[in-house]
Amino acid sequence: MNFLPLPRPGATPLRVMTIAGSDSGGGAGIQADMRTFAMLGIHGTVAMTAVTVQNSVGVKGFHEIPLDIIAGQISAVASDIGIQAAKTGMLASAEIIGVVAETWRAEGLAGTVPLVVDPVCASMHGDPLLHPSALNSVRTELFPLATLVTPNLDEVRLITGIEVVDTDTQRDAARALHALGPQWALVKGGHLRSSELSPDLLFDGTEFHEFSEPRVDTGHDHGAGDTLAAATASALAHGFSVPDAVAFGKSWITECIRAAYPLGHGHGPVNPLFRLQRL
Repeated sequence: MNFLPLPRPGATPLRVMTIAGSDSGGGAGIQADMRTFAMLGIHGTVAMTAVTVQNSVGVKGFHEIPLDIIAGQISAVASDIGIQAAKTGMLASAEIIGVVAETWRAEGLAGTVPLVVDPVCASMHGDPLLHPSALNSVRTELFPLATLVTPNLDEVRLITGIEVVDTDTQRDAARALHALGPQWALVKGGHLRSSELSPDLLFDGTEFHEFSEPRVDTGHDHGAGDTLAAATASALAHGFSVPDAVAFGKSWITECIRAAYPLGHGHGPVNPLFRLQRL
């Protein structure tokens, strides 16, 4: 695959923010985002929204960060370091979604800084990471700010009510997601197990773009959604078009899944560190 260019020694890298929760097991959340940022030559910044208690087997609980601290993190970085792109992950509650959206607008970032929204609703083990009452806030407050939304098929079903089982329903889901306000909607097909490929579908309200990679046979894919969104946001920071950024993110996550490793007694993480072998 073609990598993003690394900054020259001593040059200030591009800055991409992750607005997400912490994974104590290190496989997903801001930990996954920061690994991808680093491997792509990006200076990652953080607005932590929640601290989870989890490992490779599941999520045991989480604690939400106070709203003023979440807003303060975004404002502090935006006013000093700067943000060339951002992505969201676990936002946990309607109140957190509201303060993130409000702060994003107040800092003048809406419409000027690319925002990738990964609408995290549950962990890969099915443990809830978003209060059910917050789903409407995802639709009405977060999606209209997004350059791109990247739900998996379970999240598509929760947000739109559409069960994606084939190409036709994937297109229906993309249309329904786009109608909620994002500039682009990506319906990821990684959970479409009936396909030999992993088909993703991107839609801007007019045109569909399809991305497929061979499905990797592994049980170790913890953090895949976070990693895809982080890589795509990194490409957007470099000025890529949305389709080109998604194509890059798709290639990146495929390589990360191929390099995934076992960890603990459950699902191991995808592995952005594969790039170290190619430097």
